[in-house]
Parts: sequence; C-alpha cells; structure tokens
Amino acid sequence: MSDPYVLVLYYSRHGATARLADAVCEGVDSVRGIGARLRTVPAVSAVCEAVAADVPDSGPLYCEEQDLRDCAGLVLGSPTRFGNMAAPLKYFIDGTSSLWMSGALIDKPAAAFTSTASLHGGQESTLLSMMLPLLHHGMVFCGLPYSEAGLMQTHGGGTPYGASHLAGAQGERAADGHELALAQALGRRIARLALALRGGTA
Repeated sequence: MSDPYVLVLYYSRHGATARLADAVCEGVDSVRGIGARLRTVPAVSAVCEAVAADVPDSGPLYCEEQDLRDCAGLVLGSPTRFGNMAAPLKYFIDGTSSLWMSGALIDKPAAAFTSTASLHGGQESTLLSMMLPLLHHGMVFCGLPYSEAGLMQTHGGGTPYGASHLAGAQGERAADGHELALAQALGRRIARLALALRGGTA
C-alpha cells in the first residue's frame, strides 16, 4: 500500500497562489507519515483555436482524477475572480461527478487558500466558494483555528476560512511571514487530520 498524501491542487496565473501552494506543501511534509502531492490545472479560454502547448515544459503536473480519488486529504488554491474561484479550477472540479457518484472523497479532510490583488478583494468569499463543491463531495472542510497566533497579527492575508495572501494590484507584494506561516499551518492541520481519519497517528 502506497504512503498517504495530501493533494495540494491549485491554479495560479502570476505565481502568488503557487507560492502559497508551496507553503501548504511544506506544512504537509512536516508531518511524519504523510506527504504532499502538488498538482495544478490547465488554463481555460473562450478562444476555440489551439494557440498554446497542451502541457507546459516545466512546473507541477496537471491533476488527474486518480490524484484526487486516492488522496487522504485535499487543499484547493485559487486566485480570486470577482469574489469567486478562478474558472480553470472550477472547470476541473465540475468534471469530478464520477468521484461524487462513487463517494470517493467522503469523510476526507479538505481546506482552501487564495490570493487577491486587494485587501478586500474577496479573500473570504473565494474560500467559501471553494468550500461548496467539497461539501457536496462529502468532505470535512477545515479552516484555521484562532490558536494560530498569525490570524490576530497579520496585516495582509490569513482568515479562519483558510490561508490567504494580499498580492497587490500588480502582484508586487510577496507573501509575508504571517501569510506563509498560516499556509504552512493549514497544510499541517490537514495532514494531521488525514492521518487521524485514516486511523493513523497525528
């Protein structure tokens, strides 16, 4: 039997959400007995003609259904799009009805993270939008508890609904220490819960 893993599945256009994904993975990997599996999704476009390579030459692999089906836990990440998750991530999730029908994700822990251009650009509503399909899948959605001191200290991102990052209008603001620490804490929490729900030690 293969080692359990937490799937960290995200979409990132300019790299801010990808940096948070790395921090979530660091948190997962700090928990003994479980590892992180980093995956992304392809962009979508209204243009019908093929104008870009199907698979990029570098970066995380595209997620496949098996990655999702076999995970012990899931952490979704997306930039905000008008207070909602980005279309590429939603498009991928919309195609997971076979997993819903089989109940493959029931009782597995899940969480979310996001990055926004502005402080009040929809961090919390985007996290909530990612929660909805996970609840339909029967997953156990988890946020960040206020035992994480960074929630009371951050001046950028970080919410009880999940990790977040204020990137700035041009993506010029790098994730700060509090934002990265909260993303790592989210990864650790999901890893521990995944082990506990599998009957392991956390």
